[in-house]
Amino acid sequence: MKRLAGFSALAVIFSSISGCGWLWGEEGYFRDRGSDYLDARQTAPMQLPPNVEIRRLDPLLQVPLNVADSQRGSDFDVPRPQALRSTQEASEFSLQQSGDSRWVVAQRAPAEIWPMLRQFFEDNGFRIAEERLQVGEFITAWQPLDALSAPMARRLAGRASEQASSGEIRVRVRVEPGVQRNSSEIFVSSALRPSGSASQGGSAGRGDAGLDAALLDEMTASLARSAERGGSVSLLAARDFDAPSRVSLSEDGNGNPFLSLDADFDRAWSSVGRALEMGNVRVDDINRSLGVYYINLAEKADKDEKPGFFGRLLGRGEDPEDVEARAERYQVRLTRVAEGVQVTVEKDMNTFAPEEVARRVLSLLQEHLG
Repeated sequence: MKRLAGFSALAVIFSSISGCGWLWGEEGYFRDRGSDYLDARQTAPMQLPPNVEIRRLDPLLQVPLNVADSQRGSDFDVPRPQALRSTQEASEFSLQQSGDSRWVVAQRAPAEIWPMLRQFFEDNGFRIAEERLQVGEFITAWQPLDALSAPMARRLAGRASEQASSGEIRVRVRVEPGVQRNSSEIFVSSALRPSGSASQGGSAGRGDAGLDAALLDEMTASLARSAERGGSVSLLAARDFDAPSRVSLSEDGNGNPFLSLDADFDRAWSSVGRALEMGNVRVDDINRSLGVYYINLAEKADKDEKPGFFGRLLGRGEDPEDVEARAERYQVRLTRVAEGVQVTVEKDMNTFAPEEVARRVLSLLQEHLG
């Protein structure tokens, strides 16, 4: 009892001293130490004996010099870090170089790039002499440099050789489908010839790397500005750009049907992918290096749409096992041949698809490739 009475008396004494300020106040033992670092001061470096090898240790987390502010009161809020700023925003158009070759990669489909390219060259005084959508290129007429717009003529004259600065120029622009879907690769090649050489039978001209580089630089900047303003889409280019000039359905000696496309592999790959999309054929995967589209004829192309909340609640979502059980998977394979590209439908790498299935898929492709 005496010990309990002593503890009670001691507790009463402690509670009466400044309302326990020595525990919880500004100078108390359990005070807030969150701003103590503001009063920290740098001390002299540690002194080591002369026979000890010294290796400097740089601080990993340096305290910013402008955090402490003598004008502020005792309460101080640590400022939030500033957002990181990118030094260069990603652009839809980028210059690429491999050896002496340079070209522009655009993150847009060829049908969108085509009218932008035509507009750039026409605005700078070039006259379009020939346009071939199926090949993906157009060629300007022979023109003297001083017949172009004044800014373009000055830029090209500064990059051309002295012998060619007073001659005539012709530009060939070629657009190819990019490696990524809905991207394009733009190639520019210029030719120069002395003025008046056409009447003497010399119309071939010769290339000029300086002019090509100048045109690519100006074209890239112009395309970026046009993209910011919003461009248009060439429906004619969208329909005919990557369409092969000839599509025929045949069969080999064993009766296996195949499509023959009169086009290079890049254009054939792009056109077959577009035809599958237009035909509402489900593409589960692709392998461009092997030239294969993996399709599932049991599903439609828009099968990725998932049921909503109430649809899932009522059990409208399909069981993956049921989807897998009814799957009809085949491979649409593109093979390079001497005269173009051959398209076949296979069950797997070593087995052709049944004739009726292959003919149905190939006929659908032929319908949308025309």
